[in-house]
Amino acid sequence: MSMDAVFKALADPVRRGLLDSLQARNGQTLGALCEGRGMTRQAVTKHLAILQAANLVATQKRGREKLHYLNPVPIHEIADRWIGKYERGRLTALADLKRDLEGGSDG
Repeated sequence: MSMDAVFKALADPVRRGLLDSLQARNGQTLGALCEGRGMTRQAVTKHLAILQAANLVATQKRGREKLHYLNPVPIHEIADRWIGKYERGRLTALADLKRDLEGGSDG
């Protein structure tokens, strides 16, 4: 599995939404993942195939159903490779400062 496949999979907002849905409730069927998306089952299936190819989603058969599960390992590897090499402490401090400045302007 290449990081390129993971970045490609994460580049699409629909696929990020599917991952968010699985993060909130792991082990969903295709039907459950389609609910409220305004997309056909075929379109969601294509997005899930890209997520599976990037190893971000794993499936398991349960009777006639196929359950989809989030695999966070590739995202963790990206965080280690691309964020970990930068000083997390400084990034956290900058994010906190930005949040404080944005919140502090209200009052």
